[in-house]
Amino acid sequence: MAVIQLTESERAELREIVRYTKDAKELRRAQALLDLDSGGKAEAIAEHLGVGRSTVYDWANRFRKRRNEPIPERLRDRPRPGRPAHKRQKVKEVIPTLLESDPRTFGYRHPVWTTPLLQHHFEREHGLKVSGKTIRRALRELKYRYKRPRYVLARRSPHWRQAKGGSSEA
Repeated sequence: MAVIQLTESERAELREIVRYTKDAKELRRAQALLDLDSGGKAEAIAEHLGVGRSTVYDWANRFRKRRNEPIPERLRDRPRPGRPAHKRQKVKEVIPTLLESDPRTFGYRHPVWTTPLLQHHFEREHGLKVSGKTIRRALRELKYRYKRPRYVLARRSPHWRQAKGGSSEA
């Protein structure tokens, strides 16, 4: 007997999720449910997906208990309580105007904003000690893209040896 028995519409929707979702958790859970429905053993499914056997049973029980919700919601984790992101909110309020300005106008010697420089600025100007992770999360939520400055060396001049006192012949 299967651990879970899906209706035909549930099966069809889970197959669509497996085909098109970009969420790895949803994909694994949908695959596990489809495999359980088709008579697969929870131990084999768990080994294939790299999770514990009890996790597969938990997914099936949660899916069964949340029947009144849409299928994608039944596959997702529920929001977990946690500390509110007060610092990130403050960073998100200040960063857009800050990034429009040059760091040198604030007395820094750097021509571009970096995460450590933003950390220092928030501590100095706003009395807010934030981590680099908080700043990067805020930037991502604001749809900013960032990358490290790249220093590209110039090619040597053909007359480099002469400039250094050597002969021009190799």
